[in-house]
Amino acid sequence: MPAAMPTGTSDSAFFQADFPPDEFAARRARITDAIGPGAHALLQGAPPMRGFALFRQSNEFYYCCGIAVPQAYLLLNGGERTATLFLPRRPEGKSGEGATLAADDAELITRHTGLSAVQPLEALAQHLEKASVLYTPHSPAEGWMASRGELARADQSVAADPWDGRPTREQNLINVLKTRVRVSEIRDLSPILDGLRAVKSAREIELLRRAGQLSALAVTEAMRATKPGMPEYQLGAMARYVYLLHGARGEGYRDIIASGRNAWFGHYFRNDSVMQDGDLVLMDTAPDYRYYTSDIGRMFPINGRYAPWQRELYGFMVEYHRTVLARIRPGVTADRIHEEAAAEMAKVLSRTAFSKAVYQQAAERTLKFKGHLSHAVGMAVHDVGNYQAGPLRPGAVFAVDPQMWVPEEKLYIRVEDTVVVTDNGIENLTRAAPLELDDVEACMREEARFPSVSLPWA
Repeated sequence: MPAAMPTGTSDSAFFQADFPPDEFAARRARITDAIGPGAHALLQGAPPMRGFALFRQSNEFYYCCGIAVPQAYLLLNGGERTATLFLPRRPEGKSGEGATLAADDAELITRHTGLSAVQPLEALAQHLEKASVLYTPHSPAEGWMASRGELARADQSVAADPWDGRPTREQNLINVLKTRVRVSEIRDLSPILDGLRAVKSAREIELLRRAGQLSALAVTEAMRATKPGMPEYQLGAMARYVYLLHGARGEGYRDIIASGRNAWFGHYFRNDSVMQDGDLVLMDTAPDYRYYTSDIGRMFPINGRYAPWQRELYGFMVEYHRTVLARIRPGVTADRIHEEAAAEMAKVLSRTAFSKAVYQQAAERTLKFKGHLSHAVGMAVHDVGNYQAGPLRPGAVFAVDPQMWVPEEKLYIRVEDTVVVTDNGIENLTRAAPLELDDVEACMREEARFPSVSLPWA
């Protein structure tokens, strides 16, 4: 007989507590509205982990039901407006890794999730026989420390490898469906899911707020601890400590801790150089906090004091950053915000005397750059959903990261925060990290506070 759920184990050990069942039900209802009564939608959860990594559900699957067990499938019936979860049965014998949810726990799962039914995995084929039009995601499923773009590029590299060439997991599922199920048409569910995720709910924003607080705390503690002669990765170790201490599973993406010329590579990740006196370090980090992340970027002097040229360039970009933040509001487009900020910064530029002509030229190019309102942020750091498709809407969350390049000296300057659009402006979710140059220097004069770093909600 299959092993039973251990007695005495709290139900809360198996179910998330950040969203009530009715919020997941509302998301699924919007999916069934989009696919229509004549269609079904199938989502495939993440596979078992290879090796000893902790299992993490894919973002798409978790967004629809909050279930975090491997080899799970969710079938939505557009006509009946039902949602059925399919899970493997519990294997026989005692598990050495503790209990997990299985098809045998149908009553428990439906009670906690609001799903219509739970069936064993082998029953999925029979249910799919009812489907004539079937939606399933075609885009790669995001997992831990992963965003859509990075996954797509990796898939393209595998496909181009003459000694590999495997189909993606999503394409493999489509191929299997075409072979085993008599569906007349398979359509892409990804655009529908992406559209839903573009605007965050109040509960999602609360998780993003906490992720932003952790990002800010990690960078602040790194500022206090930074000294010449330290390897870059030690700042990453401090950030990871902050994240784990507050219940995150670790980083939401690879830390960028780029000192000196390493910052020229905007997504530098090796983090193995020794930080030198007189250089700046760019720190860009965020946690994976209950399936949500953040994004922040600060550049601070390794010796604790900005040199004059650093104050020129980074000070200009911090002012640009404040200018952009002050103009973000609902009902206007990203292009308009760029235009307004550039017009205001042109006045600043006219009264700024840069020490080098190439710095002046770099600042002029920065005013023409239209990428200062950057990528969406949510369950992935480069989140899905095009928030710039029209006027900004309350609940849109994205990174604001004015950038400057001085190619003659291989200098790259960036400052970044994650914001959510509100009814009348924004909330800066990462504002707790020092931004103004004098505040950064003051922070770096403080004593490091490890290991007693904590936030009130933890």
